[in-house]
Amino acid sequence: MNASHLSLRLQTVADFVQPGARLADIGSDHAYLPVHLAKQGLLTKAVAGEVVRGPYENAVSEIEKEGLENVIMAHLADGLAAIKPEDQIDTITIAGMGGTLITQILDAGVDRLRHEERLILQPNVGEDNVRQWLQNHDYGIIAERILAEDGHIYEIIVADPVDTPTTFNPTQLKFGPFLLQEKSPVLQDKWRKEQARLDDVIATMQHAQQAPQAKIDAFIAQRNQIQEVILNEG
Repeated sequence: MNASHLSLRLQTVADFVQPGARLADIGSDHAYLPVHLAKQGLLTKAVAGEVVRGPYENAVSEIEKEGLENVIMAHLADGLAAIKPEDQIDTITIAGMGGTLITQILDAGVDRLRHEERLILQPNVGEDNVRQWLQNHDYGIIAERILAEDGHIYEIIVADPVDTPTTFNPTQLKFGPFLLQEKSPVLQDKWRKEQARLDDVIATMQHAQQAPQAKIDAFIAQRNQIQEVILNEG
């Protein structure tokens, strides 16, 4: 992967960045995403934020190599601290982290949010935490995507600020309101694997000398929910 040829995961994130955006890519690494978009003339301005010096220097190198210093600024900063008020950011991407870490980044930098930004988030795990955060902070989910790439399954969640957010039930928060409507083969594959993992955990616990029945019952409830909601075999 490079700035000319993004991974399917990052290309899907890029697809939701609107033309003329003022983008902050948090955890930008090599800055492939903003560089890719800038080379297509789709960005007015961009910030590539990195908290680790090595990836930050990679981002600086990539930006300079492509001659995009007038469009993209690399900032060595923690999370949304990379964003300055004068940047007038209207789109934020955070990809390739756990859902809990993404929500921690958003919480820590909530004073940097003007509630005018589109948030394009790609958690590797803990997607329900991200959806709950968006709901709690008046961002409405407008789209979701799920895809398989290189043996991994990724979800992308896109949200815009709203005055009155939709309230999702626990099932929608867990599985994704838009993904539930589609129930794609990739979604079914993801949760079939999770169900198999739960079955292994349940079997191990049941063979323990002192079986923790409350935990077993909770895991059984989770695997049965997957069976009913996703696999339609309840």
